[in-house]
Amino acid sequence: MLSVLELFAVVTFPAIDPIAFSVGPLAVHWYGLAYVVGILLGWLVARDLLRRPQLWPSGQPPVTIQQVDDFILWAAIGIVAGGRLGYILFYDFASVAANPMRAIEVWNGGMSFHGGFLGATLAMILFARKHAIPLWSLFDLVASVAPLGLFFGRIANFINGELWGRPADVAWAMAFPTGGPFPRHPSQLYEAALEGLLLFALLQILARLFKSLRNPGRITGVFVVLYAAARIFVEFFREPDAQIGYLFGGWLTMGMVLSLPMAAIGIWVIVWSGRAGRTDRG
Repeated sequence: MLSVLELFAVVTFPAIDPIAFSVGPLAVHWYGLAYVVGILLGWLVARDLLRRPQLWPSGQPPVTIQQVDDFILWAAIGIVAGGRLGYILFYDFASVAANPMRAIEVWNGGMSFHGGFLGATLAMILFARKHAIPLWSLFDLVASVAPLGLFFGRIANFINGELWGRPADVAWAMAFPTGGPFPRHPSQLYEAALEGLLLFALLQILARLFKSLRNPGRITGVFVVLYAAARIFVEFFREPDAQIGYLFGGWLTMGMVLSLPMAAIGIWVIVWSGRAGRTDRG
């Protein structure tokens, strides 16, 4: 007999091969392509912002096109290394300790946004110091395009059939191959929409229409706060990692715990940016 939840499973999960294509023995996964496409599109949008001097303090972009071209490699290393290390430390330390080879199996998923965020932040700090670039302006430039990477990353999670949501009876619920017989929230798509498309659109509006890049730190603060808010919201629909479950015996998840300090820091950055802007204007 079908359960009530199964009766509502009206959407079939599109079983897409996690391997996008193969060249001889080399298999190219959608997960890896998602990172490449996200970084490249972010690079193109960043270059476009730098071509608009009226958007920047004193009408002069603090970063050159050549410098943002050079930063691509730094960003990729920071995101991948930080994302993988963050996942191991925050979500899967016991499994990796038991089988160290899991640490390099990036193609099987297992990336943490919070770890990638820290890795990218470190890359920006080092790059800004090396090239004498105003750090907060570099933060703002990267933050304004970062949601593109989040969008494609969550789509890749969906294709892989991982990080699915909690059991649900909504009309668009679907049964994932690794999620048991129950229909679940496609929480990866919720995150792609909120952390990716919506957040990208809002940041571009702030940068291009409201010229928020003129106040170093503002775009960064808004990005951090809105990402944290979106992540905490989606965590109510997303199934916690099995090896961690709910924390403190309640409803808190690791994603919520890691996002709360982000929200606090983001609010502080927004307030600081506003005060700094008033001081600069005299």
